[in-house]
Formats: sequence, structure tokens, C-alpha cells
Amino acid sequence: MSRSIDYGNLMHRAMRTLIRQVLDEVSEHGLPGEHHFFITFDTLHPDAQMADWLSDRYPEEMTIVVQHWFDNLVVDDDGFAITLNFGDRPEPLYIPYDAIRTFVDPSVEFGLRFESQDDEDDEDLEAAPMAEDVEPEAEEAAGPKDAEVVSLDSFRK
Repeated sequence: MSRSIDYGNLMHRAMRTLIRQVLDEVSEHGLPGEHHFFITFDTLHPDAQMADWLSDRYPEEMTIVVQHWFDNLVVDDDGFAITLNFGDRPEPLYIPYDAIRTFVDPSVEFGLRFESQDDEDDEDLEAAPMAEDVEPEAEEAAGPKDAEVVSLDSFRK
């Protein structure tokens, strides 16, 4: 029997622990300075919770923005709960860490991408800012329209 070290899964767990620690700090003390987050997650994850109209609108993945207005940020071992404002409509969400696909803090050019088993890329994890993300919070505030793509290339060095 051959034994090996599963670096990919170890990195995923370590990076999800990092996300938990960051969110825990924010839940206790708020966002420091210019920090803010783009978090893309799998809306089909069995433990993800959101309003039906949001899951209908984002049937596979959704990117949330944690920046100016958020409430009820509660962090636990498996994920986090947060209430976000979608066009003056506060909506509670629960996002398991296992559902997170990307976590980006553009204020410090930090980002994580969690690759799934079916992705073509052989790398399990990429630690770099994401090129594009959908920003539903800003989209909802501007009124109903198709998803807006936000380029994060300007945050790269």
C-alpha cells in the first residue's frame, strides 16, 4: 500500500481556515481601512442558504461583496452567515467554506481560487487575484439588469 501526502487538500483546508480567521476578525471588529471582499460561491452546494429569488437568479454561482453594508456576520466551523443589501432589500445568506470558489481582497491584491475536481487545471489552488467577478450587490443597487462583470486587473501589480 502506497501512502502519500495530499498537498492539495491540505492547502484547501489551510486556506479555508485563513478565510474563517479573517471573517472572524471582521465579525468582531469590522472591516479595517480599505479592506473589502469579493466572495464567489457555489449556490448549488447543499448547505448554502439564500432566498429563492437569489438562487433562481444565480443558479450555479454568485459573487457577493462584503464592503459598505453588511450585518449579522456570524462565523462558525463550517461556514458563515451574513445579511447583505440587494437594492434596499436585506437578505440573509449562509455560505459554507466548502462552497467558496474565490476569495479576493482587492485592497491588498490578495486572492484565492479553489479549483474543483472537474476543472481542467491540474492545480488545486491558485493564490492570485481573480480576473473577473460578478458583483450582484452593486448590480441590484443599480436596478434590474443582466449581470455586470467587474474586472479586477487594475488591482494587479
